[in-house]
Amino acid sequence: MSEERPTAERHVPVLRERCVNLLAPSIERAAEASGRAVVVDATLGMGGHSEAMLRRFPRLHLIGIDRDEQALALAGERLAEFRDRTDLVHAVYDQIGEVLADLGVEAVDGALFDLGVSSLQLDERERGFAYSYDAPLDMRMDTSRGMTAADVVNGYSQEELARIIRMWGEEKFAGRIAAAIVAARQAEAFATTGQLVETIRKVVPAAAARTGGHPAKRTFQALRIEVNEELHVLERAIPATMEALALGGRIVVMSYHSLEDKIVKGFFATGSRSSAPPGFPVELDEHKAQFKRLTKGTEVPTEEEIRENPRAASARLRAVERIRNRSAS
Repeated sequence: MSEERPTAERHVPVLRERCVNLLAPSIERAAEASGRAVVVDATLGMGGHSEAMLRRFPRLHLIGIDRDEQALALAGERLAEFRDRTDLVHAVYDQIGEVLADLGVEAVDGALFDLGVSSLQLDERERGFAYSYDAPLDMRMDTSRGMTAADVVNGYSQEELARIIRMWGEEKFAGRIAAAIVAARQAEAFATTGQLVETIRKVVPAAAARTGGHPAKRTFQALRIEVNEELHVLERAIPATMEALALGGRIVVMSYHSLEDKIVKGFFATGSRSSAPPGFPVELDEHKAQFKRLTKGTEVPTEEEIRENPRAASARLRAVERIRNRSAS
């Protein structure tokens, strides 16, 4: 059952103040220069980060993107008082270029990504993201389209299942789990998370579960990533957003596992270094870095931030700022 509490009470945004503070200089600079700043919340969720920004910056216009129609509806209620300063769009965040073009926005002054599964999706049992209770085996962030986790579990070959569980879940027992799934589905197709959890429990050694957390954790992560094409979407979204950033604009990204963080790190590192060939005697303007890193490596949450929201514990934060205009490249 869905909760009836107001969205603002149900949802504490991860690293809210730190994210807003990182974006603040670009928002304030743009608002002072042109009277308005534009920021994209590429993973709007229930709108907690967006609400904080809209309250703090009266000349901010926010574009909120989310593939989850339920999240968009809840965020719309939460941000209703700011409706004249918001555009909320049902889209996947790798469509940021198309979204901005449709809205007639040439460049943005900031962008925020809070990756992975949202609080809403975890808390809504019928969505099937959590392994802690029985629910339909769905895991789609956009329930209006696409294959479900049940489609993957019942339809992929043993080799395909082993590959995604090993690759996306970083699960060392991937082969054993894939074989158990294929054997179990021959008797009865998988329909619920409970069936899958029970199958996994039977083949993951108890010692591994004691040290590595819930035995189904990594498999569920792998299925969620596969169903929603999360890493492929991220590989398209980060460069598209960097391209859309105005001079002085900033991108802040929170990731929750090493696969996401590695992708973000790679794009940020490439954008933040010279493209001059090795040994080139003079660094020409077109070779100069377009971005500078605002975080030293990844920043992690403080104990206070984890107390405020326990889901922040695994968050890793990176941010960059555009320091050279796109037209100079």
